[in-house]
Amino acid sequence: MGYDTAAKADPESVVPAEFGGMWFLREELETTALGFTVLELEPEASGKEHDETESDQEEIYYVVSGTVDVELPDAEETVSLESEDAIRIDPEERRQIHNRGDERATLVLAGAPR
Repeated sequence: MGYDTAAKADPESVVPAEFGGMWFLREELETTALGFTVLELEPEASGKEHDETESDQEEIYYVVSGTVDVELPDAEETVSLESEDAIRIDPEERRQIHNRGDERATLVLAGAPR
């Protein structure tokens, strides 16, 4: 087949509902290199600090709704993103997403090896 479809509700969330939710859609969409994830963060919730050095995967975060701060500890920077903003992050850059706003934030995360 030349295409695959998936819904956010197809996989189980890997984040407890009290913090929002995180749904990895890579398997449902049967991609071989591209990771595709929906992340929802409740106010005051944060994602896990990490880098993608081992996978050599660069990532793009696109904010669908809400506002988030992306902390980049190695660069000693925090990038604030609003609805319809995006950021691309190199694999070796440590990063952590924070929702410091007062509404749920929804993001689409895409990543692939360089």
